[in-house]
Amino acid sequence: MLEIQRIRNERQSVIDGLKKRHFDASSIIEDLILKDEEWRAKKGELESVSSQLNQISKEIGMLFQQGKQDEANEAKQQTNVLKEQESTLKAEVDALDEAMTALMYQLPNVPNDLVKAGRNENDNEIVEENGQTPQFDFTPLPHWDIAEKFRLIDFELGVKITGAGFPVYRGKGAKLQRALISFFLDEAEKAGYEEHTPPHVVNEASGFGTGQLPDKEGQMYYIAEDDLYLIPTAEVPLTNMYRGVLLPDDNFSIKITGYTPCFRREAGSYGKDVRGLNRLHQFDKVEIVRIEHPNNSEAALNEMIAHVKGLLEKLGLQYRILRLCGGDTGFAAAMTYDFEVYSAAQDKWLEVSSVSRFDTFQSTRLKLRFKNADKKSQLCHTLNGSALALPRIVAALLENHQTQDGVNIPEVLHKYTGFTTI
Repeated sequence: MLEIQRIRNERQSVIDGLKKRHFDASSIIEDLILKDEEWRAKKGELESVSSQLNQISKEIGMLFQQGKQDEANEAKQQTNVLKEQESTLKAEVDALDEAMTALMYQLPNVPNDLVKAGRNENDNEIVEENGQTPQFDFTPLPHWDIAEKFRLIDFELGVKITGAGFPVYRGKGAKLQRALISFFLDEAEKAGYEEHTPPHVVNEASGFGTGQLPDKEGQMYYIAEDDLYLIPTAEVPLTNMYRGVLLPDDNFSIKITGYTPCFRREAGSYGKDVRGLNRLHQFDKVEIVRIEHPNNSEAALNEMIAHVKGLLEKLGLQYRILRLCGGDTGFAAAMTYDFEVYSAAQDKWLEVSSVSRFDTFQSTRLKLRFKNADKKSQLCHTLNGSALALPRIVAALLENHQTQDGVNIPEVLHKYTGFTTI
């Protein structure tokens, strides 16, 4: 959520910044400014009435002590009137506050200056490419055929048990999953991230805290009876561990990692682009999360990008990095870099990671602050990234490292898998 102070002080720059997303915020911000002015006026009246009430209450006690009963009773009558005014004003202030919050929830984050205007993925910028396109002296198989041939993944069994988008991993396919999770977690630990195993369901406050609600409500699985949501990513519970936290000083850099299954409805997804592991309703992912001083936000983002690059290079996968345009950047993010790996048999690029900085957008909702050098509270910056999401990594490993006889497993995974080939 954007800070109201920023909207007050940088009204036009916020409107212009959101135009990069092709989002016209002018009417929302105009309404918000008017309500904010009214809220501040009512808040001032409320504080004045409350101050008068406190002062008169003190005077009543003194009058009774001095034996001035009539004056004390007259003052009490006055407090009754002030209490009614206070109650009315408090209700008006609360109503305006709720109305402002509802408007604020409609505004996405303002893109970083480096983010270009654009409507969709076609306008994203390729900022780096690494690796060579695999060459084969035979016709390479897509991963779903490899998975069937070597009994690695049973898509039909998943349909039987649950439905499309819920595959069953088996044998070496299951071990490859477990190996990748362990490898990603170990690499994160080496990079200074502390591992957590968070809940896989969250409450509504957590969804609002990181910006999944109300923006992505239709994409989340909801448990109505308990008013809980299945997590779409570990970002939600990991970041919300610090909801409502005031860090004691400005000397901090919090690095968190965690593995979880992720659940996404992916409403409207169909066709050849969702075949096999390309788009699932349940998948495994290792997430990295950073909570940083605003001065360290850019450096933290670069470190996270370097971390993901290192993972892909160790797995021997060709990749490219894209800086997303305004129209393709997520609702809560100020800037996002997507990592894509090349899928040899499908002859296409598959997204395997998004690394994003949110600046104060999430911390405003979370009320996540630190005490600065002047001992005043200041909002933290938050960042997160996939390091990595498994389905398309598995797809790329099977397709890009295939031979006529099977699949070669990257050397970094050998100690985790217990086998070198499939």
